[in-house]
Amino acid sequence: MKWRLSVMMLFEFAIWGAWYVTVGTWLSKTLHFTGTEIGAVAGTTAIGAIISPLFVGLLADRLFDTRRVLTLLHLLGAVLLVVAAQQTSFALVYAALLAYSLCYMPTLALTASLAMRHIRNPQEEFGAIRVFGTIGWILVGLAVGAWGVEATASPLLLAAGLSVLMAGYCFTLPPTPPLARNTRFELRHALPLESLHLLRDRSMAVFALASFLICIPLQFYYAFTNLFLNEIGVVNAAGKMTGGQMSELFCMLLIPWFFRRLGVKYMLALGMLAWVVRYALFAFGDTGQMMWMLWVGIILHGICFDFFFVVGQIYIDREAPPALRAATQGLITFLTYGLGMFVGSWLSGMVVQSYTRADTTHDWHGIWIVAGAFAAAVFVLFVLMFKDRRATATAAVADAH
Repeated sequence: MKWRLSVMMLFEFAIWGAWYVTVGTWLSKTLHFTGTEIGAVAGTTAIGAIISPLFVGLLADRLFDTRRVLTLLHLLGAVLLVVAAQQTSFALVYAALLAYSLCYMPTLALTASLAMRHIRNPQEEFGAIRVFGTIGWILVGLAVGAWGVEATASPLLLAAGLSVLMAGYCFTLPPTPPLARNTRFELRHALPLESLHLLRDRSMAVFALASFLICIPLQFYYAFTNLFLNEIGVVNAAGKMTGGQMSELFCMLLIPWFFRRLGVKYMLALGMLAWVVRYALFAFGDTGQMMWMLWVGIILHGICFDFFFVVGQIYIDREAPPALRAATQGLITFLTYGLGMFVGSWLSGMVVQSYTRADTTHDWHGIWIVAGAFAAAVFVLFVLMFKDRRATATAAVADAH
């Protein structure tokens, strides 16, 4: 069963990694979209993340077997990716990829919930299954980079093919009927409104605000790094970018060690600081003697992602009451992958457009400095305002003895 679920995760994230990393390069180099338009297209997944809880809560929890929902969504997604690959105008590309994101983003939660339904101890076993999603992202990134099609629509067609394979594979997964078929659907089941009162606590409120704000400069990386690397002449940029996911696997193993020595606050702060350092390295790196800066900036992804997002999930699980843990995780996901990434997609697009030269190349130094300065401001805000109550209590007990 674990291997079957692991293959499901591999397909799930290979689909996303196939097109999302390089779509900005295709839109800029081939279709000549503006920075604002590229940012808007990158933000379609954020809109999907905002709306998907309603979709998932209604369909998979109350109406249909999760396998059937996954099959349908991936088949529709394959069609929409093929349609998007044929378009040349911003309006049609945006509409097709927005419709696709509304189909794909719910499948992230559906695959996770399906996996957890069919393993005995999700806390112990899910991580080893989910890691295959990262492996899938790495493999498809290496394939796209070696294929040399980053500035074409081919990655979209590759993602469409993988979606069809995923839809077929879903038929091999175990039956997963809805658990709440006989209960009435209410808005509070889909939206994490009941966890909002936890934000009365200052530390939780600061964490939630910082989570939202840090995702705004993050979108600069996700939407424009592949275009940046291609524009300055980095060969096989998509393949090199998979170094970030490789470091993510390594850093995941280090989290327990760092957790014992740094605690929640300083691990979260280190994750934010890593984004500042990454953008500084991108701002001053080049393909000559400073190529090492670009490599380090890519490899920092493990700290950037794991030390903030994964540790943040651990912090929520520790602080939220058991009955509200799932709802609070949903609230933070809504604030980060939803609202934060959405605002970041528009802001990053506006900044990139304002730093576009007459020959349609970009002043990447200025772009990365803006992103780094924003991340630095969030880092300072968090360090000054966040207090880990448990760490403070532990220190007080130690002082008393």
